[in-house]
Amino acid sequence: MTGVLGALVPVFLIIALGQILKRSLLPEDSHWVALERLTYFILFPALLIVSISRAELGNVKVLQVSVSLLGAIALFSALLVVMREPICRGLRLMGPGYTSVVQGSLRWNSYIALAVSGSLAGTAGLAVAAVGLAVMIPTLNTISVAVLARHGEGAAGGNRAMLIQIMRNPFIWSCALGGLINLLHIHVPAVIFDFGDILGRASLALGLLVVGAGLRLADLRRPRGATWLTSAVKLIGVPLVAILIGSMLGLTDVDLLIVAVASSVPSAPNGYVLARQMGGDAPLLAQMLTVQTVLAAATMPAIIAAVSHLGG
Repeated sequence: MTGVLGALVPVFLIIALGQILKRSLLPEDSHWVALERLTYFILFPALLIVSISRAELGNVKVLQVSVSLLGAIALFSALLVVMREPICRGLRLMGPGYTSVVQGSLRWNSYIALAVSGSLAGTAGLAVAAVGLAVMIPTLNTISVAVLARHGEGAAGGNRAMLIQIMRNPFIWSCALGGLINLLHIHVPAVIFDFGDILGRASLALGLLVVGAGLRLADLRRPRGATWLTSAVKLIGVPLVAILIGSMLGLTDVDLLIVAVASSVPSAPNGYVLARQMGGDAPLLAQMLTVQTVLAAATMPAIIAAVSHLGG
C-alpha cells in the first residue's frame, strides 16, 4: 500500500497545486483556457505519438489487455443505452444530461493513468499503458461524439457532423499515427522523436495542473444523483469488471496492475471541452469530474493495492 500511495500522492499533489494556482497566481480563466488548448492540440498528441510508437510490446499481452479494457467499456456502454429512459426519468435528465452521464461513466483521465503507470511500473508500465491509450482513446472519443451528436442540445448534424468531429479529434489521429509507426516499424529521425518527447513530458504536468484548476469545489456540497451514479460506475464498476476480465484471461503482474490503473482513474476533463462544443450538459459534467477526482484519491489506492496483493 505504501508503494501505491507513493505513486499516487505526487499526482494528486499536482492536481491540488492546479487548484491553488487558479485561486492565487493564475486566477484568470483565459490563462487556463490557453493551457488547456496547448495541451489538447499539441502537447498530449505528441505524448501519444511518442509513447505508442516507441512502446516495446514484446512482453505485453496486447490482446488480453485490450479485451479487458474494452470489455468493461462495452458492458457499461450497453447498459447505459438499454437503461437510457429509466436513467433520464429517474434522474430528471434531458438529452444533454444523458450525454454527460455517458461521458462521466466511460471516459478515462489519460494524464493520471500515464503518470501513475510510470511511477508504479516504470518502462514496463508505460508499455502496457500505451496499449490502453491506443485502444481506449479512439473508442471512447468515438462513443462520446456519437452520443453527443444524437442527444446533445440541438443535435441535428447527423452522421456527417459526427464523422467530422471524430476526424478533427487530435487524440484519435495521434493514436493512429503512433500505432502505424510502431506496427510498420517506420523509421523516424531521432531528433524528431526527441522533439516530441520533450513536448510530451510537458503535457503530463500541465495536464494535471489544468485538471486541478478545473475543479469546482463548490460542487462537492450537494452533488446531483447523476454525479453519484457516474462516480459509482466509473470508479468502482468499470475497474472491477476490467480486472475480472483480465484475471479470467490470465493477466498477472504489470499487465493486470496497469489495467487496474487505467480503468480506475476518474473521467477525462477533455469531455468537458467536447460537451461545450457539441451541446452536452457541461456544468453537470464539470461537477462529475470534480467529485470523481476527489473520490479517486481514495478509491484508486484501494483498487490498485488489492490488485498488487492479488498479483503478489
